Amino acid sequence: MDNQQERFPKVDEEGRVLGSILRSEAHDGTKVLHPVVHLHLFNNKGELYLQKRPDWKDIQPGKWDTATGGHIDYGESVEEALVREVREELGVTDFEPRFLSRYIFDGKRERELVYVFTTVYDGEIHPNPDELSGGRFFTREEIKGLMGQDFFTPNFEEEYQKIFIG
Repeated sequence: MDNQQERFPKVDEEGRVLGSILRSEAHDGTKVLHPVVHLHLFNNKGELYLQKRPDWKDIQPGKWDTATGGHIDYGESVEEALVREVREELGVTDFEPRFLSRYIFDGKRERELVYVFTTVYDGEIHPNPDELSGGRFFTREEIKGLMGQDFFTPNFEEEYQKIFIG
């Protein structure tokens, strides 16, 4: 289970830190805006790596999601959080992220300021079994065919359509 005592920044819509909240408060339905990082990891064939969320996650358990997605810790920069999350979840340390977008995701139980990055990477990926239930590359056709089937997280579907389909 996720550590409910972790501290995250409470932010405004521009990303300015207003204070801190506990993880438990971030997902309790009060929708306190807090920042997260996402990395879309493509290989040179144009396939997109996705992670499978473990069944013990408090949000969207068992669904397929962005290669890396994680909360920014209180006192941590966006870039530091991205590097840490990619290392923790995928075991990848030698990637070159490119910033794509920032937007607000308003879910059923949470509200997040999402910083979206992408990279092209053909090295080894080692999904951390303490963080994920695995992962694999998907073709664009596979992703398109699985959209709307309750296979992916709503966050991923919304973001993928917004950024990669237009």
